[in-house]
Amino acid sequence: MYLVESKGGAIGCMILSLFFLGTWPAIMTLLERRGRLPQHTYLDYTMTNLLAAVIIAFTFGEIGKSSPEQPNFLTQLSQDNWPSVLFAMAGGVVLSIGNLSTQYAWAFVGLSVVEVVTSSITVVIGTTLNYFLDDKINKAEILFPGVACFLIAVCLGSAVHTSNAVDNRAKLSTLSNDYGTKQGGTDISVSKEPNSNIVGTKDLENGSRASEKAKAGTAAFLVELENRRSIKVFGKSTMIGLTITFFAGVCFSLFSPAFNLATNDQWHTLKTGVPHLNVYTSFFYFSASCFVIAIVLNISFLYYPVLNTPKSSLRAYLSDWDGRGWAFLAGILCGFGNGLQFMGGQAAGYAAADAVQALPLVSTFWGVLVFGEYRKSSRRTYILLGGMLSMFIAAVGILMGSSGHRK
Repeated sequence: MYLVESKGGAIGCMILSLFFLGTWPAIMTLLERRGRLPQHTYLDYTMTNLLAAVIIAFTFGEIGKSSPEQPNFLTQLSQDNWPSVLFAMAGGVVLSIGNLSTQYAWAFVGLSVVEVVTSSITVVIGTTLNYFLDDKINKAEILFPGVACFLIAVCLGSAVHTSNAVDNRAKLSTLSNDYGTKQGGTDISVSKEPNSNIVGTKDLENGSRASEKAKAGTAAFLVELENRRSIKVFGKSTMIGLTITFFAGVCFSLFSPAFNLATNDQWHTLKTGVPHLNVYTSFFYFSASCFVIAIVLNISFLYYPVLNTPKSSLRAYLSDWDGRGWAFLAGILCGFGNGLQFMGGQAAGYAAADAVQALPLVSTFWGVLVFGEYRKSSRRTYILLGGMLSMFIAAVGILMGSSGHRK
């Protein structure tokens, strides 16, 4: 079994995890904006997410010889360690529900804001719990200022969202200039069909026939996006999305402490002489429960959809190959991102590993680059966006600098 033992190795795991966990939400958002049903996307995603855990378990978890004190992955599957297994599976359940919730929140609130809010809740609750579960191995004088920087960035992120919403309202008020309609007219056509396309346009993110495609940041772009996407948001309260977002944040704040309890048994639930679950065995059970919950919920949502998304079926899902490769990629990135986070946390402390909750830094980058978020926005929005990203960078560095070493 391979163990990350150095502080440098742990930080390397966190940096890779940060990139992976910040990228997969952008892929999921891309598919929703292109009109693919979220139920179809999440079913594909969850399969490769489990595959990543299996790959990690049978590679890193089987490297080297097994010993009574540090058994390999396969050896632990037959041991009497069910209390720790249940903690790992509980973590997988809350993560799966949280990830599923954010897929709908991204459409209502936006990629950047959802990631900022959920990450802030995770830091405030999850990092504090992990600090005490890890017997305070992280440097509190560094850790909690990092948490404070994260919270400042959250406030700036909220200000970015508010400022950008004002900018968008101003753009939509000039819609007549983009579409040739009367000022403030009510004849703006927004399709309610899941995969409808504006005539003469193709995929907004992939970009083809650019001469007929609305430019990112314009009112025409916002309307075309609404026509194309699978979750319709025009005319709906953002409170729906914010409520889902806060719920997801609470779920995210609990999965890492649950995983921490699974691998370190701080509550002494294992019988005497039974070794702690290693990080790879825990991650396997964690991902397996995540997979089961995702399959059950999303198959249910095919026939009983939520938030007025279109109804589907298992046959329709199996025949829907448009974007399936991207969904598979998202699952792989999320699976390896979580695995690397836990590997780094086992070595340096799970509170420090929560630095990957600065993933909005990466998600915002993809949001600006791929989706044209904040394009043609006001100077005030750009200043706030720069401040938010700067504070996120500081938060990541400070939280990583608080890394301790597990004895």
